[in-house]
Amino acid sequence: MTVTNIYRITLLAAFFILTGSCEKTPESIDRAPYPETALEPNAENWKTYIVPVGAAVSVPQPEAITSPAYLAELAALKTAMSNATAEQKEATQYWGGNGVVRWHEITRELAANYNTPPNYNADGTYPVPDAANPTVYPRFPFANPPYAARTFALLAVAQYDALVMTWKYKNLHKRLAPYKNDSSINPTIPQNDLPSYPSEDAVVAAASREVLKFLFPGEKEVLDAYATEHKNSRLWAGANVQSDIDAGEIIGAYVAAQVIAYAKTDKMGVANKQADYPLLQEDAKARGLTQLWTSREIPVRPPLLPFYGNVKTWNFTFDDMIAMRPVAPPAIGTPEFQKDLDELKGIAKNRTREQFRIAAYWADGPGTYTPPGHWDRKATELIYESQWNEIRSARALALACTAMQDAGIACWNTKYFYLTQRPSEVTSDITTSTGIPNFPGYTSGHSTFSAAAAEILSHLFPAKAGELQAFAQEASASRIYGGIHFRVDCEKGLEAGKKVGDFAVLRARTDGAE
Repeated sequence: MTVTNIYRITLLAAFFILTGSCEKTPESIDRAPYPETALEPNAENWKTYIVPVGAAVSVPQPEAITSPAYLAELAALKTAMSNATAEQKEATQYWGGNGVVRWHEITRELAANYNTPPNYNADGTYPVPDAANPTVYPRFPFANPPYAARTFALLAVAQYDALVMTWKYKNLHKRLAPYKNDSSINPTIPQNDLPSYPSEDAVVAAASREVLKFLFPGEKEVLDAYATEHKNSRLWAGANVQSDIDAGEIIGAYVAAQVIAYAKTDKMGVANKQADYPLLQEDAKARGLTQLWTSREIPVRPPLLPFYGNVKTWNFTFDDMIAMRPVAPPAIGTPEFQKDLDELKGIAKNRTREQFRIAAYWADGPGTYTPPGHWDRKATELIYESQWNEIRSARALALACTAMQDAGIACWNTKYFYLTQRPSEVTSDITTSTGIPNFPGYTSGHSTFSAAAAEILSHLFPAKAGELQAFAQEASASRIYGGIHFRVDCEKGLEAGKKVGDFAVLRARTDGAE
C-alpha cells in the first residue's frame, strides 16, 4: 500500500467518525480515467484571476525528441513502467481520473476533518486555533463554512491560473507525449494529442500542494506525499517524461506563490477580530435595531468570523455587494414576522419524516465539508459525468468556488449588519432538529451559497439546470424544516445568492472560453 493510500484511508476514517453518515461521505477512489479529446488551443488566452495572462516564468527549453537527453528520459520511463508495483499501478488509475477533481476530493476530506469548533476552557473562555502551532489543540484551521468556501476558491483559482499558463508553454514547445515519440511505450491511461511539456498533472499537483499547505499547515507531510504520488503516477503510466514533470512543478509552484500572496492580503486575517465586534452592535443599535442576536452556546461563544463580510471578493466590488445587500427583514411583532414565526412553531410540533430527512441531509455542520463542500462535490460529479479535460474542469471549479466564496462574504456582511435573532432565540416554542449556528440568522448561508452555486453550475451544465435549481431550493428549505431560519432568511438568501451567481455567469461569458 502506498503512503498516500494510507493517508487517504486515515482521512476517510476520520470523516466517517465525525459525520456518522454515509449520505455525504467522500467519494470512492475508483473513478476510471477517461480520454481527453478537447485540446483547447486558445486556453492560454483565457481570462485568469490573479496571475496575468501572458505572465512569464522561467521554464527551460525542452530537449529535442531526437536528443540523447530525451532518449535517455524515454529509457528511464520504460524502466519506471516495467518496475511499477501493484500499488503504483493503482495510483495511475486514481490520478488518471482527473487530477483537478482528485485534489478537490482531498480538500473536502481535509475540510471535514478540520471542521471542529474548539471546546471551552475551564474558565469558560474558548481557545483560538493558532496557525503557528497547527497541530496543537485546538488544531488550525477551524474549517467552518466561510473558511471552507475560501479554501475551495483559492485551490480552484490556483489550479485554473496555473493551467492557463501551462497551455502557453504547451503551445510554444509542442512536444508530444512520450508514447507519440516511441511506439514501444504503451500507456496505462487513455492517450491524447495534447503536448506533454509541461505536464498539466505536475502543474496541478504543485499548485494544489502549496496552496493547501498554506491553508492546512498541519498536513504538510500528507500533502507532499499526495503531490509526489500524483507526479510520479505520470511516469508509472507512461504519460510524461521527467522533464515534463519538472517544468510543470515550476509553473505550479510559481502560481501557487502568487495565490498565497493574494490570500495573505485578502482581509481574512482580521475576519475574526473579536475586539471590534461591539462596534457592529453599536452600529446596529444606532440604526434602530434593538433585539440583537446573541450566542446560544453555554458558555457564550464569540461570534463566528464577524468581519468575514469585509474579505475581498472575486467577481464584484465591495460597493456592488453593498448595493445588492437585502433590505432589513420584518421587525419582531409585525404581521409579516408573526407569519414566519407561526410557520416554524407548526413545523416544530409536526415535523414530517421527509422534513427531518431534508434537514439532516443538508445540516452540513461540524465534522462535514459544509455547504460549500456539498456544492463543490456536486460540481466535480458533473465534471466527471461530462468527462471534461483538466483545464475545463479547473475553470468550472474556479467559477463555482469563487461564486460560493463571494456568496459567503455577501451573506456574512448582511448577517452582521442586521444582527437578527434566530427563531429559537425569539421563543422557546421552536426547537431545532440540528444544532444552532453561532452567528446571526438573516440571511441564510445555506440559501446564499446554494443559489450562487446553482446559478453558475446551471450556466455551465444547462441540461442539469432544473435539477440544480431544485437542489438549491431544497437546501434553502432544509433550514426552515430544521428550525434554524425564518422563511424570510431563506427567501432573501436565495435572491442574494442568485445575484452573486449572476456575476460569476457574466465572467464565464466573457473569459474567452465560451
